[in-house]
Amino acid sequence: MRSTVLVPRSLRKASVPPALLSDPTPGSLQPTRLAAHVNGAGSSCSVYLASGCRVYRIEISLGGAMLSKGKESLLIPDNAQVISSSVVDRCPHRSEIQSVSLAEGEDDCLILGTVDSYGHLIVSRLDIVADDIDRTSYSVPPRDCGVGEGSWAGICFSPMQQSMVAVARELCKTIDIYDQDIHVRSLRTLWYPSSFSFVQCSPQVNGSSSLLAIAEGSQLSIWDIRMNNNGGCIQRISGSVGDTIYSTCSSPSGLIASGGTDRAVTIYDPRRWSALSRWVGCSKYEITGLSFSSVDQSFIYVQGVDYEITCGHWKQSERAFSFRGDSNWLGFSKCANNDVIAGWCESGSIFIADARQL
Repeated sequence: MRSTVLVPRSLRKASVPPALLSDPTPGSLQPTRLAAHVNGAGSSCSVYLASGCRVYRIEISLGGAMLSKGKESLLIPDNAQVISSSVVDRCPHRSEIQSVSLAEGEDDCLILGTVDSYGHLIVSRLDIVADDIDRTSYSVPPRDCGVGEGSWAGICFSPMQQSMVAVARELCKTIDIYDQDIHVRSLRTLWYPSSFSFVQCSPQVNGSSSLLAIAEGSQLSIWDIRMNNNGGCIQRISGSVGDTIYSTCSSPSGLIASGGTDRAVTIYDPRRWSALSRWVGCSKYEITGLSFSSVDQSFIYVQGVDYEITCGHWKQSERAFSFRGDSNWLGFSKCANNDVIAGWCESGSIFIADARQL
């Protein structure tokens, strides 16, 4: 029997002001165009959305919401108040932004990273307390100067070293590692990368984050950016033939989760690179988003293309709670260090759920 239970506390729904953004651009299959941050003592949540060449900031109130459930125990959202909304002017991209990511910096600031369809990276420091966001920022052009066809691109900050960031480009089959604006190295994948994550606190690297887990085709590959042998690839784990992995993530203890067209979440043990558990049928359709719980890593959040987000205990293959959006997801993200989950639908609706431990 497990000793803890993760239960929902509230589900809120807000709408992007039409005057700010009336018609978001269509997104890729991966919902990576949203990042969220809980402000202060949890009274509000700032959501950063990417549409076209711009990033928008929406601050949504988290207070005064009640929890209600409908059929099949689906959570019913309460309307939330939009406190403020604005355009983030520090992201001057020339092509469509594909991914947004946040990291917590020092001196009450957030580190916002964006990457467009050609691999152009922009990292900015945003002030959390004041409206003035005149902080340092830097821009890194793609290695090939943006020549060729644009495609999905992803961004991921190192959890142990904030200055290190990885940028994935799907059609180029590359992951570029940067230390601020200095290029460290490039990783060349065999298949098109669709998701990637720094492996946290892995026993192989003594707590540093030099390992990357990359979903490419039907394989989950593990890379060590310090190694040159085999291009840096140290392990390949093959999934079912014909299936595609669309999402991967890492827990604070180093566990790795993956999911995709097989509609199952597989948890891997980094000490043996073998499957520790497999939650079959946790989603009715393809899985395109995953995130471990910060409260209890035995729980994981699963986002599928059928508008549904599910939280469940992966060891027991049991669902804890779930909720649905009202259209296709353009963005899905969990806030760092707490269980506040945000989703953005192409209808303009933003859903924010938070959970607590019993």
